[in-house]
Amino acid sequence: MKTDTGVGLIATERKRQIEKVGWTPDHDANHRDGELSLAAMCYAAPSAACIGQGTPSHWPWDSMWWKPSNHIRNLVKAGALIAAEIDRLQRKEQAGIDGAKGGTQ
Repeated sequence: MKTDTGVGLIATERKRQIEKVGWTPDHDANHRDGELSLAAMCYAAPSAACIGQGTPSHWPWDSMWWKPSNHIRNLVKAGALIAAEIDRLQRKEQAGIDGAKGGTQ
């Protein structure tokens, strides 16, 4: 995958989050109240609305984790957070399906 496309940049960022920061699927599973989506929303906001304005009111975590950059980098972070939330919801759904069948694989 080309890493200079939007999709490539997001995939690279998500990989970095997992491998370098430790935001693994197990870690993401603890965010059950829409925190990943809210954080993505904050990063996806136009740069002028978030840079230099302090921590956004919808930011779900401690302000030390709010690290805005330029607009493209913020969108990459937002995309990676959305990908993490989609993966989390799919794992949850799959677990529910497996649980309904009596299996735990």
